[in-house]
Amino acid sequence: MLEEVERWLTDRSWSVTDRPLHRILAAKRATGRTVSVVLPALNEEATVGDIVSVIRRDLMLRCPLVDEVVVIDSGSTDRTSEAAAAAGATVVHRDAILPRIPAVPGKGEVLWRSLLVTRGDIVCFVDADLREFSSDFVTGIVGPLLTDPDVHLVKAMYDRPLGAAAGQGGRVTELMARPLLNLHWPQLAGFVQPLGGEYAARRSLLERLPFPVGYGIELGMLVDALHLVGLDALAQVDVGVRKHRHQDGQALGRMAAAIYRTAQLRLARAHLIRPALTQFERRGTAFEPRTHPVDTEERPPMTDIAEYRTRRVA
Repeated sequence: MLEEVERWLTDRSWSVTDRPLHRILAAKRATGRTVSVVLPALNEEATVGDIVSVIRRDLMLRCPLVDEVVVIDSGSTDRTSEAAAAAGATVVHRDAILPRIPAVPGKGEVLWRSLLVTRGDIVCFVDADLREFSSDFVTGIVGPLLTDPDVHLVKAMYDRPLGAAAGQGGRVTELMARPLLNLHWPQLAGFVQPLGGEYAARRSLLERLPFPVGYGIELGMLVDALHLVGLDALAQVDVGVRKHRHQDGQALGRMAAAIYRTAQLRLARAHLIRPALTQFERRGTAFEPRTHPVDTEERPPMTDIAEYRTRRVA
């Protein structure tokens, strides 16, 4: 590990207990910064309402840390939108945001569009499939952004139980993302959960970043933020344990392919054919191939979008 990263681990890796809530609230009052929480959601009826309820109860009603909770529904076929609205979130459908640019499937697409329907100076992203959710996930990653003006992006780190594998980073993290980062961007080798879906950042950073539309969003954002603001502007906070719905092996294969493609584009910006990933499923006595496109599209920095610039002036 680079000496720079060893120092960063000491200086920019914290616990949620390092910043008590009263200190974070005092910093929010002193700076006047506003906080938006965004939940990207696709068929998360079972969990999204509970997450919204905890955030509203702990961080809006009991104390004024969060200014808005917005759920972006990316085409759910269940009652995700109804559950989120009943819990008190503002619910916006992905396709209703910036309709002149047709939406494509993908998490990064939803996060990119969320910048147009939120107002916070600090934007906090939380996955909508978490179980036994704690508001520490929000206070932990928002706190450094309110108390330290030199910090621009904060990732949550946590134990992520999968059977007996508590403490591991996740299968795609360990088999794909961590080797890529260590080999090509060793300054980012200190991140415990580089692909984690819980992170917060200053709007002033997010609006200058390109957004991979799919699963590559987390790796792409880390790499691009490193180049834009430097390692010392990035941080991570231990928020405990993260429990969520796990995906099957083939879904993880598609995720890994998209992440590799995101890294590949950043390593060599050149003309590349549109890649695909072929996987196999048993059907009776034979294995049948199933070919899936790999996410390659990226959205430009939001400051390139005329509607966003107009909104900022207004």
